Amino acid sequence: MKKFLAIVLAAVMALSMVSFASAEGLAGEYEIKVWVADAIVDLTTKQLDRYNETNPDGIKFKYTIEKMGEGDAASNMVQDVEAGADIYCFAQDQLSRLLTAKALAKLGTKAAEFVTANYDADSVESVTVDGTMYAYPLTADNGYFMYYDKSVIPDEDVDSLEKLIEDCEKAGKYFSFDLRNVWYSAGFFFGTGCTSTWIMDSEGNATDVVDTFNSDKGLIALKGMKKLLDSDVWNNSSEVSSFESNSAIVVSGTWGSDTAKKILGDNLGVADLPSYKVDDAKYHVGSFFGFKLMGIKPQEDPVKNAALNKLAQYLTGKECSLERHESNGWGPANLEAQADESVKNDPILAAVYEQKAYGAIQRAISGAWWNIGNVIADEAKDATDEEGLKQVLVNYQNKISESLSLDANALLFVGAWNGWNNADDADTYYLKDGSVTLDVPQSDYMGGRIVKPADWGNDKGFLQVTEGKELIQDLGDDVGDNNIVFLEPGNYTVTWDGEAITIVKN
Repeated sequence: MKKFLAIVLAAVMALSMVSFASAEGLAGEYEIKVWVADAIVDLTTKQLDRYNETNPDGIKFKYTIEKMGEGDAASNMVQDVEAGADIYCFAQDQLSRLLTAKALAKLGTKAAEFVTANYDADSVESVTVDGTMYAYPLTADNGYFMYYDKSVIPDEDVDSLEKLIEDCEKAGKYFSFDLRNVWYSAGFFFGTGCTSTWIMDSEGNATDVVDTFNSDKGLIALKGMKKLLDSDVWNNSSEVSSFESNSAIVVSGTWGSDTAKKILGDNLGVADLPSYKVDDAKYHVGSFFGFKLMGIKPQEDPVKNAALNKLAQYLTGKECSLERHESNGWGPANLEAQADESVKNDPILAAVYEQKAYGAIQRAISGAWWNIGNVIADEAKDATDEEGLKQVLVNYQNKISESLSLDANALLFVGAWNGWNNADDADTYYLKDGSVTLDVPQSDYMGGRIVKPADWGNDKGFLQVTEGKELIQDLGDDVGDNNIVFLEPGNYTVTWDGEAITIVKN
């Protein structure tokens, strides 16, 4: 791996000196591996074939295309960059992990100018770190909004959380909102003006955070959220299939649009999220908003790198973006595609973009934050008065501070034995001097993984175990999660020497 990276870095330096290979110099055949989501494998195959037949530069790609969801791409790349795809799609919030793993080639000057001129401004910002771009924007639709059943919910009620709850109560229907997931519940805080902005170092570690959830504005957010939490109609789900189990409203994203259309047909309504009132003031529920990106793995051959940049520009360009919109409903980041009438008149994307006005662009976030934030809804539901809600925010703030106090350079072994929490009681699971001894209790899933605090990377797990394999489940070579899953409860000593893991049962 180190040799591979050294060669690649040398190639990158050479590339930076010559900038971009001329179009005439790109003609030739290149063997590449491509990762895209299952939903667009067939379409991407068609687009790659068309590129081979029509591009004016004489570029031919002999490609292998593999299914890889945008949420899984980074986890697989960081395990083995050399074996990863040459060009791949990933979720925006994974950018820092991929940079840490040196799994993204930076864009040259001309490529960066191309991105600046042709893509949504927010998406351009999302691929830029310290003034350098590392990927091409693929979509601009990664947020959530409200699907509703028009036979139950009057259109005139969609902007009022209180009226929506009343409509569901009258009809004996559910309001599905995944508030036990802070990706969704944070919208209440963003709607009152709260922020949670993490500062990450070049290694992807959280070094500080500007977080105002524990504030008067945060208290307002909890009061608004509690209106739904305390109602009899709340259903904790973001699955659009919940319409089939008596929901009249589901808060979800574009990925659920086909299912929603099939279930509700002409009764399908879509809208941005509602507003609510606290002390006679009105607040619109906010949301996260993000992008899907297309990145290129660092290449030894700068000419191949240039050819891959040409391909990325094509696949994220107008024609291919409109094809993905037509076939899968994906909202393009390409400006020409965004201006197309088919996109402008798409009611689902209209809801996405209306909600984006209340959204917070999703940046790199400490991995610990998800566990810390996911309990807010349950704690708020249990609170019986304002003081109880204030305590929820204090608990949240304390956990944030605790997560920052962890040694970012240490390793932890988190798992079922500590609720997969790499902030709470973490000291018990530090690998001091490379080893940790832990009690694995009986449970349905006795698994875990070795991680850096606040980093859920899974490059230290089953595949790295060299001794003690008989004590754990054989996950096979084709493993996506790479966890260590013990076969039986007990007391174990686990050692990591920098390359391999040994396990001894005490």
